[in-house]
Amino acid sequence: MLYQIYETQRSLIEPFSDLAKVTAKMFTNPMLPVGMTPLSQRMAAGFDLVHRLGKDYEKPEFGIRTVDIGEVQIAIQERVEMRKPFCDLLRFKRFSDDPETLGRLKGQPVVLIVAPLSGHYATLLRETVRTMLKDHKVYITEWKNARLVPLSEGEFHLDDYVNYLQEFIRYLQGRYDNCHIISVCQPTVPTLAAVSLMASRGEKTPLSMTMMGGPIDARKSPTEVNNLAVHRPFEWFENNVIYRVPNNFPGAGRRVYPGFLQHTGFVAMNPNRHANSHYDYFNHLIKGDNDSAEAHRQFYDEYNAVLDMDADYYLETIQTVFQDFKLVNGSWEVRNPQGVKELVKPQDIRHTGLLTVEGELDDISGSGQTSAAHGLCTGIVTDEQRHYEVKGAGHYGIFSGSRWRNQVYPVVKKFILEHQAGLLKAVAPKQIEMVIDAVAPALALDAPAAVEVETVLIEAPAVSVVEVVEQQAVAAEPAPVQESQEEVPAPAAAADAAKPAAQPRPGYRRNTAVGKKR
Repeated sequence: MLYQIYETQRSLIEPFSDLAKVTAKMFTNPMLPVGMTPLSQRMAAGFDLVHRLGKDYEKPEFGIRTVDIGEVQIAIQERVEMRKPFCDLLRFKRFSDDPETLGRLKGQPVVLIVAPLSGHYATLLRETVRTMLKDHKVYITEWKNARLVPLSEGEFHLDDYVNYLQEFIRYLQGRYDNCHIISVCQPTVPTLAAVSLMASRGEKTPLSMTMMGGPIDARKSPTEVNNLAVHRPFEWFENNVIYRVPNNFPGAGRRVYPGFLQHTGFVAMNPNRHANSHYDYFNHLIKGDNDSAEAHRQFYDEYNAVLDMDADYYLETIQTVFQDFKLVNGSWEVRNPQGVKELVKPQDIRHTGLLTVEGELDDISGSGQTSAAHGLCTGIVTDEQRHYEVKGAGHYGIFSGSRWRNQVYPVVKKFILEHQAGLLKAVAPKQIEMVIDAVAPALALDAPAAVEVETVLIEAPAVSVVEVVEQQAVAAEPAPVQESQEEVPAPAAAADAAKPAAQPRPGYRRNTAVGKKR
């Protein structure tokens, strides 16, 4: 009933909001008499503010058309790579007519950014995506507004969220051999679960995980958000914040946590800050400070655009993450697409680097909540783990703004490159074997020499699978192999002379011990 009342109220207010917009334009038009009065600037600012307070904020677009890489401008095309009932996998395809730039783009790491499903759209990470595009192939999860998903598509649970992420990871692995994954805020928990389950089954896992400002262990440094979930019983959330979608939407009848209630909660956390921000906007309009006014519009166009979340997903997240702490207690079981429950065991992760990022002043995910992932992922060696605290940064500062660009991104970029360099030795010994089969006969390598070359290839820190497979050459330069005091040519120098794949020479045995352990 509350949802229907809200929609009725919004429908009644919308014409007055539009009228306020028109009136504001009239008072700023120098061709009209009202635009020449002494109070016209104040009247225009007041009506503009009324319009923005009463308007309906629709889903924004990413709007990333180009990205500058050095002195070259790269065109960006946004397209859907995979469609699911409650989420699309978006790709930001990069285009260039500069051969050198194009070659550089092809070898860059593939990154899956997991956007939060906690009230806002994935466009909240617009600046994160724009920055990452300079050095990475970027994909992002775009969660759908539950009120637009028909009931015929079924329910959406936290288990489905985890299964979606595993499917997206496998898709990128099938296309690029492997990928890196970055989760921001809420998705850190299901992301860790997805990678843990893949590791427990013996599947290939992402090369690295970067977790930013998420409630891995919500018991540490509890914030107002955490306290609300802890101090209210589960039944309170089910009885007070869950409503059915009205009949004028495709998802009519679906039980959801409405976006307008979430927005009210967001504003209630810092009411004075938002009131001051709107008052400053009013003054910017009066003073003619268009840059500051536009910055306000851009922020609140994003902040005020909210989506509905499926009730089952929301309630299960409250119970699993903020009340029972199932992930850190080792009691979280996820139902896979076949209906079988699997225990989430982060300690099974072995071959994925872990980077956690926290903001010193984060008032949503408190200090220590994200870094708790290191204590759970005991299977990852210490050298493969990093933690970075951003001094002076709040929650949004770790993935947007100058602190993200100048402090956080360089750390994330370096961490990804470190683990991208280990791609060959970690996951592609078979591809190396294919190259050696082709090169060894042409180089007249005996069994020990071929094994040594293969070892160097696997351990080379800067060789990518793509380079090895596509060029059919050796990117690293191993130490010369001595045979009867004569130097054997390096594989890279003789790759062009290699003939089509041939069987290995008799006695050539694979160095199976190399490459299994990172």
